[in-house]
Amino acid sequence: MLIRNKLMLRFTLLVLGIQLSFSAFIYYFNASTRAQRFEHRLANSGTLAGRILVRTYKLEARMLNSLRWADLLTLPQEQISIYGPDNTLRYSNADAGSQAMNRARLQLMVKEPVVAFPREGRRETVGLLFSDTGNGEQYRIIVSAVDQVGWAHLRQLALLLGLGNLGALILTILAGWFFAESALRPVARITQQAGRISATNLGRRLSEGNGRDELAQLARVFNSMLRGLQQAFEGQKSFLAHASHELRTPLTTLTGTLETALEYDTSLPEAKESMAQSLDAARRLSSLTNGLLNLAKAEGALPAFAPVRLDECLNQALVQVRATYPGREWRLVFGTLPTETEADLFMLPGNAELLTTALLNLLDNAGKYSANPVRVEVDYADARTLLVRITDAGPGIAPNELNRIYEPLYRATGALTRPGYGLGLSLTQRIVQRHGGRLEITSALGQGTTASIWLPATPL
Repeated sequence: MLIRNKLMLRFTLLVLGIQLSFSAFIYYFNASTRAQRFEHRLANSGTLAGRILVRTYKLEARMLNSLRWADLLTLPQEQISIYGPDNTLRYSNADAGSQAMNRARLQLMVKEPVVAFPREGRRETVGLLFSDTGNGEQYRIIVSAVDQVGWAHLRQLALLLGLGNLGALILTILAGWFFAESALRPVARITQQAGRISATNLGRRLSEGNGRDELAQLARVFNSMLRGLQQAFEGQKSFLAHASHELRTPLTTLTGTLETALEYDTSLPEAKESMAQSLDAARRLSSLTNGLLNLAKAEGALPAFAPVRLDECLNQALVQVRATYPGREWRLVFGTLPTETEADLFMLPGNAELLTTALLNLLDNAGKYSANPVRVEVDYADARTLLVRITDAGPGIAPNELNRIYEPLYRATGALTRPGYGLGLSLTQRIVQRHGGRLEITSALGQGTTASIWLPATPL
C-alpha cells in the first residue's frame, strides 16, 4: 500500500474513531437524561394519583365513580396501580393481566421512597411509597408509561448524528487526501530527482527544501551517500585505469620477450637472456597480482578476530624489512607504558597476518624512500588505544598529493622512480579501518614522512 493511502486510511480511522466516540457520548448522555426526566415524571404522576385518590379518601369511600379516568392519565399509555397497606389492589386503570408483575414488584418496595424497575420494551415503570397523612397508613403506587416524545427525540438525534458522521467521514477522506498529497509532495519531488541520478551523473544532488524539516535531513543523508558513491566510482575508475595499465606493462613485456625469443634466439646464451627478462616480467606481474588479491581480501569478509599482540606483529615486520634493507638502521622505541596493571600489554582483537602486512607496508615505504635511520615508536595513546608511529627522513610528499596517496595504484611524484605499484598504503588503510582504527600520514617536502596508526586495544 502506498504511504499516501496509509496516511489517508489512518487519518480517516483516527478522526472517525473520535467522531463515533463523541457521538456515542452525546447519545448516551441524552438517553440517560431522558430516562431520568421520564422517571421523575412517572414519580410526579404517581404522587398526583396518591393525592387525588388516597388523601381524599376516595379509595376507602368507594367514590371512584365521581372521577373521570382521563383526568389522571397525564402520560402516553399510562397505567396506575395503587395497593393498600395490606398489599391488596385498591385501584388500577390497567387490565387484570398486568397485575402479576406488579405484585412481584411489591417485594422490592420496602425502604426506598421511589424505585425504578427495569424497562419492558419502551414501557418504563416506577414504584413509590405514599403515606396517608390522616391515619399514617402506607400505600404503594406503581406507575408505568411510554415516553413517546423522548424516544422520538432520541431517534431524531441518532439520525442527526448518523448523517453528521457520514458527512464528516466524506470531508475527512477529502481532507486526508489533501493533506497526504501536500505532505508527500516533497517526497515525490525527491523521488523524481533521485530517479534522474544514475552511474553516469552521480554529481547531481537532491534539493534540501527548507533545510530544517525531516525531509531536508533525508535529502542531506542521500546527498552524503551520493558523494560517497561518487568518490567510490571515481576511485574504482582510477583503480581500473591504473590496474589495466600496470598489468598491461609486464604482460606486454613478457609476451614480446617470448615472441622475440621464439623467433630470433638461436643460441643458449640468447635464450637464457630472454628467459631472464621473461622471469623478471612474470615476477612483477605476480607481485602486482598478489597486491590486488590482498586488497580484495582486506575488503571482503574477515575471519573472526582473536587476541593479538601488536608488538609481536611489529617484530615480524621488522625482521622482514631488516632482511630487505640490510644497511638500514631501525630504531624501536617504547613510549610510556601503563604500570598499574597485570594484564598483557599491546593486546588487541584482530587478525595477526593482516596487521603484520599493514605494518610491513609502512616500514617498507620508510626503508624504500629514506637512507637515514627509521624511528618506530610504540605507545598507548590512552588506556584503550594503541599507537604506532613510523618516522623516516625521506624526501617527503607534496601537500597536494597527500589526499590521493590512499587511492589504489596511485603513486606520488617522488615514488615513480622507485619499485612498487601504489597498493601498500591503500591496503594498509583498509586493514586498519577493518580493525576499527585510523591511519594518518603527515609529511613535509625535504623533511620526511610520519605514518601513525591508532588501534583499539584490549582494556587493561
